[in-house]
Order: sequence, then C-alpha cells, then structure tokens
Amino acid sequence: MEKIPVAGPSITQKEIDYVTDAVTNAWYANANIYNEKFEKSFAEYIGIQYGASLPSCTSGIHLALLASGVGPGDEVILPDATWIASAAPITYVGATPVFADIEADTWCLSARSFEECITPRTKAVIPVDLYGGMPEYNDILSIAKKKDIFVIEDAAEAVGSEYNKFRAGYFGDVGVFSFHGSKTLTTGEGGMLVTDDKDIYDRVQFLRDHGRRPGDVMFFNEEVAYKYKMSSMQAALGLAQLERINELVDKKRDIFSWYKQHLEGLEGIRLNHEPENVKNTYWMVTAIIDKKFGLKKEDIIKKMAGKNIMTRPFFHPLSSLPAYQKIPGRKSAQSRNKVSYDLCSHGINLPSGFNMTEGVVGYVCETLNEILKG
Repeated sequence: MEKIPVAGPSITQKEIDYVTDAVTNAWYANANIYNEKFEKSFAEYIGIQYGASLPSCTSGIHLALLASGVGPGDEVILPDATWIASAAPITYVGATPVFADIEADTWCLSARSFEECITPRTKAVIPVDLYGGMPEYNDILSIAKKKDIFVIEDAAEAVGSEYNKFRAGYFGDVGVFSFHGSKTLTTGEGGMLVTDDKDIYDRVQFLRDHGRRPGDVMFFNEEVAYKYKMSSMQAALGLAQLERINELVDKKRDIFSWYKQHLEGLEGIRLNHEPENVKNTYWMVTAIIDKKFGLKKEDIIKKMAGKNIMTRPFFHPLSSLPAYQKIPGRKSAQSRNKVSYDLCSHGINLPSGFNMTEGVVGYVCETLNEILKG
C-alpha cells in the first residue's frame, strides 16, 4: 500500500482553468476581478453581507480583534482544545487568552465553561467549529449578548457545516475561515472574514491594506497597519472550489460514513458526533481511543505510520503547550478543563483527504483494529 496522506484537496479542470485565466488576465483593470467575485459569492453562500479575502484564517482573527477594539488589559475566551492559530492573534493585540473547556460529545466550546470564565476584563470569545463540528451557539450567543462580549466564530475547519440550518460562519459578529491546502475548500493558503457589520468590515478593509482607505490612489497611509490580502490566483482557485462546494461537502460526509460503517461495533473507538440540529462536514475524521487499550496517541500514530498510514494527533490543550507556559491562568485551566485534557490525550485524526476511497478506508480501519488488539 502506498503512503496514505492524512489530508489533501480535490482539484479538477475547473480549478486549473480559473487559475490559468487569472494568471493570464487578472492584471491592470482586471486585477481584482477574481477577489471580488470570490468574496461576494462566498458571503452569499454563508448568508452574510460582506466578505474579505485574506492570506490566512489567523489574519482574519487578528483583524477581527483589532476591528473590535480588543487590546492590552482585555481577556478573550476560547476553547482549550484547538489549534494555536485560534489563540495566537490574541497575543498579537496584547490581550490575554483564557482557555475554557469543551463538550465531551461535540468537542467544541462548552457554554457553561465559557460563562464560568467570564470576568470584568472579558472583551471577546472565539468559539471554534472543531473538525467540522459545531458548538451550542444558541447558548453561547445568549451568554455573549447578556455580557456584551464580541463573538468571533472560528469556522476554519467547518465550511459547509450547519447549526439549525444556518451555515458555519454565520453566528458571530465576525466569522473566519481557513483555505489551507488541507481544508475542504482550498486556495493553497488563504482565508476569509465575513460579517454583517459595515463598520467592522470597513475597518478590516482599512487595516488589511497598510492603513489606506479603500479606493485611495495617493498612497496616503493614515495608520501603521498590515498587508493581509489574497492574490488573484488564489481567489480564482477559491471561486472554482466554491462552485463545487456541495460536491466537496458530500465527499467529506461519504468518507466519514465509510469510517463509521467499518468501525461500527468496535468497542473503544468513538468518532465525530453529529447532533440532530447540526450538519457536520467532518473536515477530519477523528477517533477517540479508549484508555483500556493502554496506548497513547503518539504510539498509535507511530504504528500507523509504519503501515504507510499518515495520521495526526487531536490538538493538544493550548494550556499544555510550552508556548503558553507563562500565560496567567494556565494552571487553573489545566485543572479546570478536564474534558479537554481527557480527549486530547486519546484522539487521532484519520486520513480524510479527497483521494480516499472506501477500499482505502477499509484498510485504514483494519490496520487500526489490528494495532489496538496488539
């Protein structure tokens, strides 16, 4: 069996044609044509008014924090179990991350833990739609509204997912997405910020172009800001992918259904959850392995790699990372966030790329079962 990657895109002639057209024609008066089409179409897909294409989801979170006025002395709450990109921009703006616990079933931010972490310094919250799942947004938004807390929905991993029939990215004051090469919709690298708030959108437009007003032709910078823009070639790729989004989401759900079928009945393996009011797009098919097997996730990853199957660890709790060793509240997060620490230590991401077939999924599941049985 050839090496099975953990993730990878679906690229067709449509993407090749769009990118070829962009590299050929998206210059001079047409320089922004693909960016504008992609932003408009993506915002419409989410059901939001405004979209800003960016070089990454990380830059989207950074801009959202800046545009909402978060800065030194403020606290921003986010789940402990997520990738560091959700948290790093909090440090960029001089604020303090506060790590809350996750739910045992959805693996997303616990509304109860979020509420318990609120202090007079809390300015924003960043719920994360982990691995394509969705938190209980009704509860989270109710708490945020009551406490006047700005909501940034990190939908990096959840394009196409739904909560109560509304698409991921719809629920915050701002929604942010990743289009990394591993994601369901890719531009190679890249991201998008969406919002219904015109003031936030205008501020983002200003900050992402070195502090210039949109339409400025005199290069008259009013503030020291940032260069957070997407190339026309990336936007062309993204537009082609967006036009295939239903197909891409369906394939992700097919891949998950194959895993579910092959692993069904095997005790001690728990896969991604899909509550009745959620449509999970399963960016990464994730398995929580019971402690009874006596194997750490690192052991399983190493053994799977020995069979040419590439896997990834469930994200480490942020409060466990050396990067956050000196963060205030780190120790209290470690003792408080019991679900995060339990799940993160026993979870792995299984191969979920668009090149997966049911036969390959069967091989992965058979190999995993053999490793667990010893």
